[in-house]
Amino acid sequence: MTVEEYNNAVDQHADNLYRFILKNVKVEDTARDIVQDAFEKLWIKIERVDGEKVKSYLFTAAYHTMIDYIRKENRLETMDESKTYGHYHEEQYSDIREVLNRAFENLPEVQRSVLMLRDYEGYSYQEIAEITNLSESQVKVYIYRARVYLKTYIGNPERII
Repeated sequence: MTVEEYNNAVDQHADNLYRFILKNVKVEDTARDIVQDAFEKLWIKIERVDGEKVKSYLFTAAYHTMIDYIRKENRLETMDESKTYGHYHEEQYSDIREVLNRAFENLPEVQRSVLMLRDYEGYSYQEIAEITNLSESQVKVYIYRARVYLKTYIGNPERII
């Protein structure tokens, strides 16, 4: 990879990478730090990374850095009881985005990440498996479980509308 290809990678992938990380960590400064770390790792390995696989490399590096950050934060905080399975939404809301965001926040980190990579970023199951170091079948299971949880949490669509 050349310096020009690196600069093109920054232009092409920085925003998508930032949105992906921000959706998971919810703190802008932390998301910026993680994205910067991913680009730093790419710069260090600039000669060994294939220009055609730069997007996958960036998302993989950022994903692993994000997981490390989340694990570190989880060690410092106790688990909130409202984020356990079996919790579902019963109140009436008129803002579906608020309900979906709340449900999405309750997902375990790995389910939230694979669902975002699939539905928001458009990666294939195989690409997600490479990024997350999971098997393709594990990716499918996590996505399925996340969607079932979201459906259960939201419940009857009439409550939202």
